[in-house]
Amino acid sequence: MTVIVRDLRPEVRADAEGFSRVRRLAVPFMLSTPDSVLHHLRHSHPDAHFGQLVAEADGEIVGTTQLGVAHDSPEPGRGSANVYVHPERTGRGAGSLLLRTAEERLASLGVHTVFSWVPDEPGNRAFAERHGYRPGRSAYFLRLGLDGGALPPLAGPPPGVELRTGADFADDPRPLFELDAEVTADEPGDVTSELSDYAAWLEDTWRHPLLDLRLTTVAVVDGRPVAFTAAHTDGEGRYGTAMTGTARDHRGRGLAKLVKNTSLHRARAAGCREAFTGNDTGNEPMIAVNTWFGYDICATEVRYARELG
Repeated sequence: MTVIVRDLRPEVRADAEGFSRVRRLAVPFMLSTPDSVLHHLRHSHPDAHFGQLVAEADGEIVGTTQLGVAHDSPEPGRGSANVYVHPERTGRGAGSLLLRTAEERLASLGVHTVFSWVPDEPGNRAFAERHGYRPGRSAYFLRLGLDGGALPPLAGPPPGVELRTGADFADDPRPLFELDAEVTADEPGDVTSELSDYAAWLEDTWRHPLLDLRLTTVAVVDGRPVAFTAAHTDGEGRYGTAMTGTARDHRGRGLAKLVKNTSLHRARAAGCREAFTGNDTGNEPMIAVNTWFGYDICATEVRYARELG
């Protein structure tokens, strides 16, 4: 099997379909569609130098890489490269060629530290360590069955709190951008992120093809969004939590639970059969919240890093 690595061709629909298929086979807990693949490529911030590579063997896409520069981090020189190979095509050099190509491109862009999410399985971890990566923090994928599974009872909002959907902000989503920026700044991670570009957020987040504004749920106090859960759906009965958070001055009131539970009930009513989310393994409060909803841990990823050069 001769493997070549090349850029994804956005004008060729089969490339996006192959990219999405490999991602779903390798990481079935993440939502991916051809349209979401193309959206990332076409609408990521220019300073991210976002790229999508495919490994091709005998005309079939057998591996993928997403790479980019952490342009929104106050720490320069950081980037990421996530490599996924078709589970039935591993061990034939596709992963190594994808990773080497991604590292060379990132190095040419001034990146000196590369981060990569790696499934917590012996073969995947050995691959990362063989290529000079060292393990760091880890995160869980969690799954909740919505077709027949029990959800916590649907509760109304406390006095002074109103529940709305993302669709209610279609004419002016800036208040949600401001809340998302505050929540993102407090999110734990290897690379600190700062949301400051509203126009880029509109393209990358608000107009994302997976974002379901009907199921995205927002708690509002005195006309101001103070908690939200952003819902993604893939049109095939799968629902994913893209982000859940609460404004600093309203934390501790149970509003994150309220918006997420409301969204899950709406998702089940809309015909969604599975719900997915993720948590850092050390984020015990959110793990407890998701356990309360009925989520089960279904897989673990480890964040690896390598210093280039």
